[in-house]
Amino acid sequence: MGKGDRRTLKGKRYNASYGNSRSKGVVKAAGTATAPVAKKAGTKTVAKAPAKKAVAKKAS
Repeated sequence: MGKGDRRTLKGKRYNASYGNSRSKGVVKAAGTATAPVAKKAGTKTVAKAPAKKAVAKKAS
């Protein structure tokens, strides 16, 4: 097992071949929709209060 073994990743790199042990990347199927992720029922979202703006003082 090593450079000459085409079943291993090292052997695939040595022989410059691709296959199950050395795939080129994940190919995603086009046009398929994934199921939406459901939110947990027990979690609550807390809304933050809007930030207050500072009032500019008039020069006297």
